[in-house]
Amino acid sequence: MSANKNSMLGGFARATIFVLCLGIVLLVDSLTGDSLTRHFGIEPRTIGGLDGMLFAPFLHGDLGHYLSNAMPMIVLLGLIFANSNYKPWRSLGIVWLLGGLGTWLIGRPGSTHIGASIVIFGLVTFLIFASLFLRSWRSAVVSTVVLFFYGSIFMSVLPPLLNSSMRENVSWEGHLSGAIAGIIAAWRVRRK
Repeated sequence: MSANKNSMLGGFARATIFVLCLGIVLLVDSLTGDSLTRHFGIEPRTIGGLDGMLFAPFLHGDLGHYLSNAMPMIVLLGLIFANSNYKPWRSLGIVWLLGGLGTWLIGRPGSTHIGASIVIFGLVTFLIFASLFLRSWRSAVVSTVVLFFYGSIFMSVLPPLLNSSMRENVSWEGHLSGAIAGIIAAWRVRRK
């Protein structure tokens, strides 16, 4: 039992440190007049916007944007890091890169996409679908809790035409791409 407790505490500690690093990036970006956001966001279908696949989840528009992503990131990253069956680093890498690539491919022209919500949506779908692919009771419990607390976010994977409550500056493209990337990452951890 102590190994489970240690892995859970370690997972949430890593997640908290990561989210604090996002806060430091926001502070640096604010002090430099949003220079990081202008240079490292995802700019769809432009060569210069490709680096955003790596850096966009680190960037946030303001403190409110950061805070709205902070708690879900801590919870979801904590859960993924706490279970080695999830292959956390590989799964996070798949969600991160494929979510960014999808956003780059389908994002609105002339827009810049930033924020950890690409990864958040990927982690939510990862945790839900991993239980199906791993066929584990522990994963099933986690997916049920995640679906209960975060299931309503799936309304923001729809374009504004289908979701009238969507604000124009919210990246539904990033949310959708992250969600698809999460399903792909979950399929990659399936039991053979």
